[in-house]
Amino acid sequence: MPPLQNKTTKPSFKSLILTLSLLLNLYLTFLIWAPTSLPDSPTTRRHLLFTVASSSLSWPRRLPYLQLWYSPATTRALAFLDSQPPNSSTSPPLLISADTSAFPYTFPGGLRSAIRVARAVKEAVDRNESDVRWFVFGDDDTVFFVDNVVRTLARYDHNRWFYVGSNSESYEQNVKYSFEMAFGGGGFAISSSLARVLASVLDSCLTRYAHLYGSDSRIFSCLAELGVALTPQPGFHQLDMRGNLFGMLAAHPLSPLLSLHHLDAVDPLFPDMNRVQALEHLIGAANVDPARILQQTVCYDRSNSLTFSVSWGFSIQVYQGNELLPDLLSVQRTFGPWKRGSKVNANFMFNTRDYPRDPCKRPSVFFLKSVRSDKKGIRSNYNRHVVGNCFESTAQLKHIVVFSRKLEISNEEMNAPRRQCCNVLPTSNDTTSLHIRQCEIDELISMQP
Repeated sequence: MPPLQNKTTKPSFKSLILTLSLLLNLYLTFLIWAPTSLPDSPTTRRHLLFTVASSSLSWPRRLPYLQLWYSPATTRALAFLDSQPPNSSTSPPLLISADTSAFPYTFPGGLRSAIRVARAVKEAVDRNESDVRWFVFGDDDTVFFVDNVVRTLARYDHNRWFYVGSNSESYEQNVKYSFEMAFGGGGFAISSSLARVLASVLDSCLTRYAHLYGSDSRIFSCLAELGVALTPQPGFHQLDMRGNLFGMLAAHPLSPLLSLHHLDAVDPLFPDMNRVQALEHLIGAANVDPARILQQTVCYDRSNSLTFSVSWGFSIQVYQGNELLPDLLSVQRTFGPWKRGSKVNANFMFNTRDYPRDPCKRPSVFFLKSVRSDKKGIRSNYNRHVVGNCFESTAQLKHIVVFSRKLEISNEEMNAPRRQCCNVLPTSNDTTSLHIRQCEIDELISMQP
């Protein structure tokens, strides 16, 4: 019997055809079921196009507000005016609005400019700027906190139809216009997919809603006809109020600060500064830790029976004794209503509490002095603000230092936010230190453990 020999078995032609057929079927199946494009990259500043409504008359005095938040290197913005202003340096590109005289306007005593401002939405979209995911609209006296706007809008899918904003803080203003409308001065955002459709039908809406007062009412009405409702987003502030905003800023809602409006109608946010200087001071802190700006944290010093209410980047109030947290969340009424007059109602869309007229009956107030960030974290410093000649048991306390880490919030945390906790550190001489941190799972923010 001859010896066995090793033989290499060659695949038959038929099996080769079957293999190729199988591979081809797998490839075609992949093409059918695989996504047609890669997922969108994270939303950044460059994906937002801000549109500012102004006029040649208001532009010179409002430009300093815009310069506080607009950066040519990182922020995309357009400004629509009725005519060329005398000075347009250091500003976004200026565009002269198209003629709107053919559109009817019948609101008694109103301003026809409302049509021009509303139509800026269409004119901005029709420019067909590249890679715009969100169109953000505001007035020339609207100050945006751009990083927070970006982070907030990144939660939503710009490929779907979204109309994001907030109504007025004034109950009466909402009754007059709508509880479901984003007030334009506070700013609102429209996703690019919705903005393109809105632009194509807006002119017909402008003709149909000649009887309305403002530009934001026209945009709201047209979006309502498209079947789109407002997605409420706290943090856009119309600020339909006058006077001192201290109470509102010291008890800001548990949401990012997105905008401030009507700044000519309120006092400077910090003492001993003008309006622009005070806003620049606040924005300086926001640039260090955008998500934490104005976030309220309450700290309890059990050994000295003191309560510290911290509005990060703005102020700290020190109360003698135990102030319960729910009481500190309501807004001190340091401001007045938007409409003037003795018979005007002053109802707001949040809980308020009285603010003592006598400064000696108020808590001690410390305003932000400086913020510094390094590898160890963020250190913010607050100095006592003296008003009147009051006797205070905490008079020896002159400075408060707050230590924290930069607040990084995921989409899940923004959807279900939780207030942070803090510790009162040992006091030295005239300075008290606070440490803000995440709360433990079952930790209560209270004087008693």
